[in-house]
Parts: sequence; structure tokens; C-alpha cells
Amino acid sequence: MNDGATGMENARRSIQREAEAYRGDSDQPLAGYAATASAYAALVAAGVLLARRSGRRGAAASVGPWDLALMGLTTHKLSRLLAKDPVTSPLRAFFTRFQGVSAPAELDEEVRDTGGRKAVGELLTCPFCTAQWIATGYAFGLVFAPSLTRSAGAVFSAVAVSDWLQLAYVRLQKAQE
Repeated sequence: MNDGATGMENARRSIQREAEAYRGDSDQPLAGYAATASAYAALVAAGVLLARRSGRRGAAASVGPWDLALMGLTTHKLSRLLAKDPVTSPLRAFFTRFQGVSAPAELDEEVRDTGGRKAVGELLTCPFCTAQWIATGYAFGLVFAPSLTRSAGAVFSAVAVSDWLQLAYVRLQKAQE
């Protein structure tokens, strides 16, 4: 049994050496990234298993062009809302430090700490990163509750289009000054 423990310790040291070689002088929280990616994979696997057990195998295949457009707009809006909106800053506060305003109705926040806390902070403040999680949730929503998911998607898509129109309107007003 000691050989197994020694083998695990050797593997752990080898992984640490490789992580240090990769990181160099940076403070990349590779273990936190690995934990975050593992959590994502576990949630997706659980969703797939639940879909199969409930007999909803073919539901995802029925995603058409309109669903894809709605999903894209919804993912865009929700990822910006989660990662940048002042109203959702309490969700990010444990992982970030307020820096100021970065754009209309968006905050600039610095990720705090190291390790897993930093990895989660980077995920929560990056709309490109949160988009993967949101799109996956939307896809599972189409499998388990398609009508509700489409209705919620329509709301967030309308808000996204409205945001763009608001920004365009302000820009047009400034151009006329």
C-alpha cells in the first residue's frame, strides 16, 4: 500500500513542477482553473445523465436557428449582467475589489487573492468566460423547460437589443452636438 501512496506523491510533485514551469513568474491559479473546469464538466455530465434518465435525449437536437439566435442574445446579455453590472456586484464582491466604472452601466473590478478564489473571480468578472456557463445552462433549459427558457430568453434578448439601441441613441445625440 505504501507504493500507491508513493506513486501519488510522485505524481503530485510532477504536476506541481509542470505547473510552476508553465506559470513562470505569473500568479496563474492553475489548481483553481482545474477545479473550475472540473466543476463545469461535472455539472454538464450530471445534466446529460439527468436528461437521459428522464427520456429527453432528442430535445437538444431540436434547436433551430431562432433558438440559436435567442440563445446568443440571451447569453450575451446575461454574461454582461453577471460579470459587469452594478446590481450583480454583491455576487462578485467576495472575489473582487471595486475599481470604478468601465463603461455605461458597467463596473471595473480587480480580482482579489490567489488560488481558487482568484480563479472564480476571473470567471465571474469575464463575460467571455461566463458565457460558456450561461449558454450551457440555456441549452439544458431547452431540454428540461423549453417554454420557460424561451420566454426568459426573449426577455433578456429584448433587453440586449434595447441596450444597443440606447447606446446608439446616445451616440447619435452626441454626433448632433
